[in-house]
Formats: sequence, C-alpha cells, structure tokens
Amino acid sequence: MSITEQHKKLERNVTLLGVGALVAVAIGGIVEIAPLFWIDNTIEQVEGMRPYTPLEQAGRDIYVREGCYACHSQMIRPFRDEVERYGHYSLAAESMYDRPFQWGSKRTGPDLARVGNRYSDEWHVQHLKNPQSVVPDSIMPTYGFLADTALEVPDPAGNLQALRRVGTPYSSRDLEMAAADLRAQANPDLDAADLRERYPKAQIRDFDGDPKRLTEMDALVAYLQVLGTLVDVNDAAAQEQLAGEKGR
Repeated sequence: MSITEQHKKLERNVTLLGVGALVAVAIGGIVEIAPLFWIDNTIEQVEGMRPYTPLEQAGRDIYVREGCYACHSQMIRPFRDEVERYGHYSLAAESMYDRPFQWGSKRTGPDLARVGNRYSDEWHVQHLKNPQSVVPDSIMPTYGFLADTALEVPDPAGNLQALRRVGTPYSSRDLEMAAADLRAQANPDLDAADLRERYPKAQIRDFDGDPKRLTEMDALVAYLQVLGTLVDVNDAAAQEQLAGEKGR
C-alpha cells in the first residue's frame, strides 16, 4: 500500500485519525513538559538581580492595589520601535521575583520597565499628585492621597516570609530586619549599611519630600525608581551576543 493510500485510509477512519492525533499531541506534550522536571530553573540568572527591599515591595503592592498595571506594562518587546522609545528589551530574569508579574502590551500610558532613575523623585511625586501638570495630555487620575497616607505594613517580615515560600531568596537576616529596613530606606539619618550590603543598589533617601513621615508615596516612588536599574542590560546584551557568536 502506497503512502497516499495509507493517508487516505487514515483520513477516512475517524477512530484511527483520533488515535493518531492523540499520539501526536502526547508526544509533543512530553517533549515540551518532561524537561521541566529535570531542571531547577527555567530562567537564566543575570548578575545584579535581587529581591525587592521591604519598602520597594510595599510600593509594588500599592502599585498593584491601585491598578497601575491596567494602563502601564512592564515588558519591552524586542522590536525596534519599543527599544528606541523605552530602552533595552526586557530580560526574563528582571521579573523573576515579581508575583504577579507586570507584563503585557496594553498601554494607555508608557511602559515602565526601565523608568527607574529616568525622572527625579520630585517629578514622580508631582506626576502622581497631578499628572497633567507634567504631561498635559495625560488621562491618568490623581493619586495625591498617597502623600497624605501613612505607610502601614502590619507584618513586613511575614510578607517576605510568604514570598520566600514561593521561591524568592530572602535570607533569615532579611526577615529579621524587615521592619527596620522598611524605615531605614526612606530615612537617610538612620544607619543603612546593613541594608546596602544585603540589597545592592538600594536607593536610600526620602522619596516624597517629607522626611518626617513614611508615606505610601515614599513606597511607590521607591518602587518606580528601582525598575530597570538592577541589571546592566548593556553588559547582558554583550554577553548574549558573544554567546551567539561562539555557538556559530
């Protein structure tokens, strides 16, 4: 029997076609899924990446609470127009500690994956209080209440503990110092040497312009200012290029 005749027989026999489709799908599924049981991590580690500080994590929680993700993505795709506007495309490792991640391509406002250190703290505070004062065409609502709301995190160590249970590598020291770290990052008068050592590139200063109070504005600006600043993407891009050339 020729291949053509065998193919016709397969197409005309519903039972045989169903079994064949099931076998094909099963093989494809095994090939895709089975390797995941033998590897520790699907994301390649990149130098510089670390978990968020307690203050940055608190700011991220506020960001999610206020629905900022509905208008701002945190994923720069590897397309020329996106790279020229927002910077180097996003690396998987840069969101490895995000739960939930803030990817997506729906943007009412610009992508924020690399917004860290692009603007001053004062700009962010003014933008959150009155977006139209710095971006006249903005349709973003105001968030001035954040500057008037004291930051309340009932159990900073508990938050980090919960994240550690799902894989974020917080140390026992991080948990022990969580409450102190929360205050120290926004108060340059406090000793933050230990915080700097455990969280490289942590930005330590008053973020909202009111050093006497720790507010939700402090936390949110601290989070925004760290986005895209931990990994040297230019060095990462060079390593990727070199690896590609070696593989040819």
